[in-house]
Amino acid sequence: MSNALDEKQDTYHIELGGVTRELPLVQPTPNTRLPLVELLGDVELTRAAAQELQKLLPAETELLFTCETSSISLVHVLSELTGLPYEVARKRRRPYMQEPLIQEVASMTLGVNETLWLGSRRAENLHGRNVGVILDVVSSGGTLQALEKLVQRAGGSICCRLAAFTQGKPGVPVTSLQELPRISLAK
Repeated sequence: MSNALDEKQDTYHIELGGVTRELPLVQPTPNTRLPLVELLGDVELTRAAAQELQKLLPAETELLFTCETSSISLVHVLSELTGLPYEVARKRRRPYMQEPLIQEVASMTLGVNETLWLGSRRAENLHGRNVGVILDVVSSGGTLQALEKLVQRAGGSICCRLAAFTQGKPGVPVTSLQELPRISLAK
């Protein structure tokens, strides 16, 4: 079966760790269609992705780091498999956050600017640790870069950048399990 993406398709076939899915194609901007990965609620695909990412995790990794929302289930399962703790940057300030680190996200695939928040108590857990930044999908790399800045500002060191999927050409190096296509509708 070919994984070429054309304008007439409604789904895109993937296989990951023995799990297959037909991902729906969505149109986040007027001129682009792409496969939508939704790990939330898909325990089987999430576990398969985490098991494959575990193989890529460097031995020196001491903590996993991600942002809400879609990647949380992936990092949680990866934490269970490895025994490593994890932290999550939030997309809104929570009332209990004291002296949070705040990081703007340079660009978002879906055209939405965001801000990441990491409370000082959570940031302390990154200090002096080798941190693996883990995401479900990396497209432009803006979210990944923002997470890296939070790790550095908290006093941690980046030991790896992993994603279940990449889409397009991320602006930063990242190791992924699969690349997903994009189709341009611009004529």
